Amino acid sequence: MRIGVSDLKTFYADVVGRVVRRIIRTHIHALWPDCKGLRMVGFGYASTYLKPYKDEAERTIAVMPRAMGVHHWPRGEKNLACLTEEDELPFETNSVDRIIVIHSLEFCDSIDQTYSELWRILKSTGRMIVIVPNRLGLWARADWTPFGRGTPYSATQVRNLLADHQFVHERTRKILYVPPFRSQLFIRSAQFFEAMGQYIYSALCGLHMIEVSKQIYAGSNRGLKEKVRIKVPQIMPEPAVNREWLTKK
Repeated sequence: MRIGVSDLKTFYADVVGRVVRRIIRTHIHALWPDCKGLRMVGFGYASTYLKPYKDEAERTIAVMPRAMGVHHWPRGEKNLACLTEEDELPFETNSVDRIIVIHSLEFCDSIDQTYSELWRILKSTGRMIVIVPNRLGLWARADWTPFGRGTPYSATQVRNLLADHQFVHERTRKILYVPPFRSQLFIRSAQFFEAMGQYIYSALCGLHMIEVSKQIYAGSNRGLKEKVRIKVPQIMPEPAVNREWLTKK
């Protein structure tokens, strides 16, 4: 089920959405503490996670797929958001240092073309973070949140998908352990759940956060087994010699 930018904007304006945003931002910053002078792109609905880097990065651009819609970002400033097709990103090849992908893969209609485009625009020294709902987690079942819509994934599925598109796995984090409840008690306990969840019930995390780099060498292909015919030279018998004739004078 698709989700629009208005629904996502409403979710992150709510108290639960603000808690989720704080948790995810903390984990992104732990992986990328310094992005000074880098060119950053957010794909899907990543504007809220680009904001902490806006002043230090060389530039930050929020790219939103056409099926999702777009809104002005950041509010009260010059627009840094654009609307585009999933499989036709308006950037030069090898031009982006960092990419944050969130609220995208679970709704993506053309995965192969989209991730080929993300690979194309990422620099050879670049990094990309992909955040998706965990198929075993409680948030994938909370359809009142954006993580409860679309197709959730296991971490292995995402890593295999990215490897198929020539990305190299760097590290995986399991995040968002606070249950998807609107109760103020659970919201106040979000930090406790996040700290203890990885030790108590790590398989039930809400989200997978996977960091990858760009593979720039050709993959090895073992090929198909096939019998090879080898031609063996045939040894012809030496013609018989009439020795009686040779002895005659």
